[in-house]
Amino acid sequence: MQRVAQDWLVLSIPGNGGTELGITTGLQFLPILLFSPYAGVVADRFPKRRLLQLTQATMGLAALVLGTTAVCGVAQTWLVYLLAFALGLGAAFDSPARQSFVSEMVGPEDVTNAVGLNSASFNTARIIGPALAGLLIGAFGGGGRATGWVILMNAVSFLAVIVQLQRMDQSALHTPKPARRAKGMLREGITYLRGQPKLLMVLVIVFFAGTFGMNFQMTSALMATRVFGKGAGEYGLLGSVMAVGSLSGALLAAGRKRIRLRLIIGAAVAFGVAEMVAGTLPSYVVFAIWCPLIGLSTITMLNSANATMQLEAAPAVRGRVMALYFTVLAGGTPIGSPVIGWIGAHFGPRWTLLVGGAMTILGVGLALLVRRYAEARVVRAERLRIEASAPPSEPATDDLVLDLAAD
Repeated sequence: MQRVAQDWLVLSIPGNGGTELGITTGLQFLPILLFSPYAGVVADRFPKRRLLQLTQATMGLAALVLGTTAVCGVAQTWLVYLLAFALGLGAAFDSPARQSFVSEMVGPEDVTNAVGLNSASFNTARIIGPALAGLLIGAFGGGGRATGWVILMNAVSFLAVIVQLQRMDQSALHTPKPARRAKGMLREGITYLRGQPKLLMVLVIVFFAGTFGMNFQMTSALMATRVFGKGAGEYGLLGSVMAVGSLSGALLAAGRKRIRLRLIIGAAVAFGVAEMVAGTLPSYVVFAIWCPLIGLSTITMLNSANATMQLEAAPAVRGRVMALYFTVLAGGTPIGSPVIGWIGAHFGPRWTLLVGGAMTILGVGLALLVRRYAEARVVRAERLRIEASAPPSEPATDDLVLDLAAD
């Protein structure tokens, strides 16, 4: 609701247009790219429950100030920029703490289900929130002041999260011992990931999908307007039907007890194929019917990747691992979006989907190669360690090294 209201507020300020709207969006997501890795260090060093209360309060305060100025009719573009950045700053430190806190709330046996249910609630909000915001803005008069009331509703909603975090039974949490402050904590997280072939494979897949494939806002707009000759209403409908597929995938994920790597690989390939097929569809109706399949494969891939990162990461570095995961997932967007946009401008909108899907499939192949290389490096390192520690009369055998590698 806030995103819709914030965009409407920017456009309601005299003299503003697409440029100011783009700057606002960029400033809101910029802190995630700049600070997420360091936010992971903070998440590992401090109790996540208290940290989440602080981040939620920060975002709630930003929404309160923005909503109040809009309702009073004194909102200005520079203030919206500043508060959008503040909201993004809170989100940058909130995401790794919140995602890694899932494992502390439910324990490892229920992480997969919890991630799926969390995603289901998120995608339900994607379906309901924008439509509800539009209705409320219209009901309150449709101008800048109307957006302020919607933003104030968002500000009040943060209280629910803060209060429930306070009410939690701390003895029921699976809380690891916070990491001590030390130099090179971020480097330690990166070094840890380099020694985890499975996690490296997941990161490569997510990077290619996020960078080249998941540019839905742009690709759907181009297909709706340039290829099928539709307007804003039909474009908005594409987002809703895709969210229906995402919600279905999230509910299916909530019922899984474990995640296999083949599911991540299969979902990523299915996503790439679904995008390429979408680029060839002949009509708007067929394209809209196909969109839920893209949403289903996307959320299956992301939920599986998220759960795998949480389950495979050691508790002491889980915050840093999740922060790096979100950095990789979101960090490629500023690279991929201009490239995909250039392709659409020079070769046609259909090629944005064809290239995005193909690059995702290529990323899966590269991820498998990265995993094989990383596994070979781990085996070599283990062999050298064993040979260095074994007595001369008892050299390390290849069978022993292979057994260690299998473990």
